[in-house]
Amino acid sequence: MAIPTIASRLERRCIVMSGDAGLVMRLRERLPPGWDLAQTGDLDTLGGFGEILQYRFLLLDLDDGSGVDPLEVLRKARVELMLNIPIFCFGGETAVRDQARLARADRFFEREEIVARLAGFCEQFGWGN
Repeated sequence: MAIPTIASRLERRCIVMSGDAGLVMRLRERLPPGWDLAQTGDLDTLGGFGEILQYRFLLLDLDDGSGVDPLEVLRKARVELMLNIPIFCFGGETAVRDQARLARADRFFEREEIVARLAGFCEQFGWGN
């Protein structure tokens, strides 16, 4: 496991887990200057606990048809890795949202709403840098 540095902890970055290329493109367009958006289908590609913990928040697509199981992502993040970063879910039917809520997702938004709220999340989790 790589040891986090002060510089790496100050980086403004977030994660999106979605196979919807159009949505990810719109999210990138709304990202404030100085922020980075990492798109992945597997948390393991970002590293272990110490690396993932340095991301400010995670956006999780509950409708993703790319093979990502959002409930498995939540289980891995909350149970296996015991991460406490905010996980904002978007899309999804009521039953899937209920299961995600039980799996300790933080908030739920409609697909278009997540794009509109991104700048606010970045401001909230920018920590004044």
